[in-house]
Amino acid sequence: MTQESKLQEPTGIKKYFKEQNIEFSFNRIAIQGLGGMAHGLFASLLIGTIIKTIGGFIPGAVGAFLLEIATYTGAVQGAAMALAIGYSMGCAPYVLYSLATVGFAANALGGGGGPLAVYFISLVAIFFGKLVSKRTPVDLLVTPTVTILVGVLLAKFLAPTIGQVAVLLGDVIMWATEMQPFLMGILVSVIMGIVLTLPISSAAICAALGLVGLAGGAAVAGCCAQMVGFAVCTYRENKVGGLTSIGLGTSMLLVPNLLKKPVLWLPPTIAAAITGPIATCVFKLTMNGAPVSAGMGTCGLVGPIGVVTGWLTPGEAAITKGLTAITPGAMDWIGMVLICFVLPAILAFVISEFMRKMGWIKEGDYKLV
Repeated sequence: MTQESKLQEPTGIKKYFKEQNIEFSFNRIAIQGLGGMAHGLFASLLIGTIIKTIGGFIPGAVGAFLLEIATYTGAVQGAAMALAIGYSMGCAPYVLYSLATVGFAANALGGGGGPLAVYFISLVAIFFGKLVSKRTPVDLLVTPTVTILVGVLLAKFLAPTIGQVAVLLGDVIMWATEMQPFLMGILVSVIMGIVLTLPISSAAICAALGLVGLAGGAAVAGCCAQMVGFAVCTYRENKVGGLTSIGLGTSMLLVPNLLKKPVLWLPPTIAAAITGPIATCVFKLTMNGAPVSAGMGTCGLVGPIGVVTGWLTPGEAAITKGLTAITPGAMDWIGMVLICFVLPAILAFVISEFMRKMGWIKEGDYKLV
């Protein structure tokens, strides 16, 4: 090892943190942490909501069994979120396994803002768990004890406050959307759509704030506009493969292109600014299902499915806000299809073609790398 490389090697506390895989960075905390939280919610509460909706249409023992499954998925959502956060942040086994208790406690004590409480408390529990992980001969005892004690103590004293703050912020956004559906329809749609394309989890943010109702509908509009819009306006470069991977997968695939040329973001973002207020003012599109669905867009068709399941069997967050099941009419279905699929495709395509003719978008700018 050269003298220069020796000088570059971390020492002291920095060396210890590196050895313990402790990293204080935006990527680790915001991108990996929030992404993990969304995955945990998807694999528990969200999939349980879909199963519950299907079970409601099936009579007899099969339907009852599906409804029973849904109760279990809802019960473990806190543990699932914490475990997914820990996995995404590279936790050692005993830290990871201990997070199940931490997540369960934080979600239970956080009330309506449980997901946000799980996120913050899991981050702290992971830090302390990693500090002691594999540092003693009795790691089996020390690491789970430290992780669980720290996490549950924090959940006991902080989760209710974090939950109340999350609920309050979500309520303010939803109230503002009810009062000013046009303006807030634009803001929520555009902001959540942009967040969806960035390597930050829009689904986790919607879940943390409990965005349902009109605000949830605006979030659905913005997220669908980004995914469907990008899928259509990049078809010339990426063909069917890009259409499906972006439209049903994730628009994050285009982040390298957007960083090189931010103007490429305009077609789907303008589409979101148009479909958002149409969703809130014209069709009164609401997300009454699991709030996490509002931030998923057309990824696996979770956004539209969340709208439909919310109509039929409103989720806990929606019920708390006084939202009830509805029998969707023709206009509800037309509105959902237009907002989630048709309008974003048409608007983004027309805008992108205009920008191509003006020379603002060049051939190959949208090519997936």
